Amino acid sequence: MKPKVLLLADECNPEWPSLPIVGYKYAQEIARLCDVTLATHVRNRENIEKQAHGLDIRYIDTEWLAGPMFRLARWLRGGEEVAWSTSMIMNYLPYLAFEHGVYRALRGEFAQFDIVHRITPMSPTLPSWIAHKCRQPFVIGPLNGNLDWPAAFAAEQAREKEKLRKLRDLYKYLPYARSTYDDAEAVLSAFSHTRADLTRVPDARIVSMPEIGFDPAIFHAQGALPAGQRGGEKVQFLYAGRLVPYKLPELPLRAFAASDVLRQHHLHVVGDGPELARMQEVIASEGLQECVTLHGRKTQAEVAQMMRQTDAFVFPSIRELGAGVVIEAMACGQYALVANYGAPGDLAAEGRGARVDMATFDVMTAGFVREMEGCVANRAGMAQTAAKGQSYAEANYPWSVKGAKTLDVYKALLNKAPLPDCGY
Repeated sequence: MKPKVLLLADECNPEWPSLPIVGYKYAQEIARLCDVTLATHVRNRENIEKQAHGLDIRYIDTEWLAGPMFRLARWLRGGEEVAWSTSMIMNYLPYLAFEHGVYRALRGEFAQFDIVHRITPMSPTLPSWIAHKCRQPFVIGPLNGNLDWPAAFAAEQAREKEKLRKLRDLYKYLPYARSTYDDAEAVLSAFSHTRADLTRVPDARIVSMPEIGFDPAIFHAQGALPAGQRGGEKVQFLYAGRLVPYKLPELPLRAFAASDVLRQHHLHVVGDGPELARMQEVIASEGLQECVTLHGRKTQAEVAQMMRQTDAFVFPSIRELGAGVVIEAMACGQYALVANYGAPGDLAAEGRGARVDMATFDVMTAGFVREMEGCVANRAGMAQTAAKGQSYAEANYPWSVKGAKTLDVYKALLNKAPLPDCGY
């Protein structure tokens, strides 16, 4: 018999990028294997109902609080691109209200569930009010957070408006923060930087499970040549992501500008954001018009196709919690070249990609130049490393695999067995 699971996913939307679409895809996969009731915010109803989702969904309306708090947070942030810490702080009360709303709506059914699992929000700083109400096993995660700003990038931190980052650890003293982790029977932790934050949780209740995943129907290497052979004589490099300060999208441009070798090859940049004007200035001042192309925003399918047509994925982001785009690039058979910090460093470990250690901007640029020139000089080695990364991605990160690994966690809890090693 399938376990009966209540999924809490305040952020769960098939048309909104980043966390909302991750929450939706994860919920769908769990629902293929379990008898699921999904509790989500009413703001997601319109987009979810466009899909043939097949889910039992309860929409919770706390817009009376969430709406004004969101508008206040957007005003304080000056938009929605930066000041992530401010967003988290302003979401504390609305999220508690959401869980109160779930409990009120399902009070008569609550005891019928075998498992209660909060899948979003994924920040450890937002505690769960429902955790202390559960008589059945409570699961939280995958959680991701606790990645400090590198000291060498104070200017980028300022441009990201992250002054409130220094207040982050105060979340541990908020109401329900302790009970959330004391009452959780399984805590899914994405990467090593988050595990280090969960000091109240013993290893026996931790399951290593990154939140990221990919759809093999979109991200795959079928029909693509091996990395190093995709661009003819020229090695084709690709950056894809938002053009925001912490992702350092300017760095690959500076690497090309500093290298006569790289200028003979090509860099493709996909994305948009507040750093675009700076990047256009760099291209013009350094004379990179012939070797750099700015493509703007692309759909997921278009990005995947570009990944299959280019050789190496260059991703110098200095504060990347999840880095789903890196695992998507690996799934497309690209050679991953990343900053050795946070999720990208973990994903490219053990010979699955090239990693440049955290340092100042200039030192990191020199490191990327060396690695990118190494791609040009050793295309066979690049193809071997890319194949290893592709195998790792295919074995662990398709959404169907993530759902199956989550079911293993549920079965262990219901059978009172040790939690599984999910292989990440």
